[in-house]
Amino acid sequence: MPSPLPGMNPYLEGYLWSDVHNALASKIRAFLAPQLRPKYAARLEVYVVEDISPASEIGILYPDVEVLQIRQRRDITLPTPSTNIATTPATLTLPVIQPVEVRIPTVEIRDTANNILISCIEILSPVNKREPGITDYRKKRQRLYNANVHLIEIDLLRRGNRPFNHPRLPDVPYLITLTRAGSGVIDLWPVTLQDTLPTIPVPLCQGERDAVLELQAVLNAIYDEAGYDLSIDYTQPPPPPVLSDADIEWIYKWLGKSSS
Repeated sequence: MPSPLPGMNPYLEGYLWSDVHNALASKIRAFLAPQLRPKYAARLEVYVVEDISPASEIGILYPDVEVLQIRQRRDITLPTPSTNIATTPATLTLPVIQPVEVRIPTVEIRDTANNILISCIEILSPVNKREPGITDYRKKRQRLYNANVHLIEIDLLRRGNRPFNHPRLPDVPYLITLTRAGSGVIDLWPVTLQDTLPTIPVPLCQGERDAVLELQAVLNAIYDEAGYDLSIDYTQPPPPPVLSDADIEWIYKWLGKSSS
């Protein structure tokens, strides 16, 4: 069953995101592979980062992490052995939040002759969009730029901060960017809830024609294959952050059209 919304589906930004992220990377590789043969190959690379503040994703990305436990207040107090002074029982117990390992898949395009990295396609994760992960990700972006690697960044998450700032950066929920190696500029595709995802170029070596990536076709394919409609309750609002009243109204109109 296809997604009932024409572009990015905000319901995929919740607890499903980890699966969506992996599926996007795999499907992007599948869409690009026929265009790249035989000189290039698309490879999935997975790197692991530690999220030291997983509590910010409770109920969204890490649903199994316990936040807190309320302890019932006791009326009986016992003296401590050393002082004979009664202590007040704690009314709240918080677990020690342990770092969570987050596996982040990326798509790397390499030349098949020398295995040199030509282009990197990053699908941003929540941990990439807030501290301390965003600082490490910004360093990675700079390393790729210094190594003359083309960088495509696909940001389909409304929460968090962009990995780069600019006074002309549009205020939109989603953003696709391309930084061509050595160009000194970033091409942007701002995406609203109402927009379909763009079809973007994927640069290869200088002098060669770009590959083409149809992002909307990729998203449609994984939505259908994974059966995300079976896991989404469209009678409920999308996961945080809260959408504007206008966007909520627009979403429910589209959902009404798709069900009629």
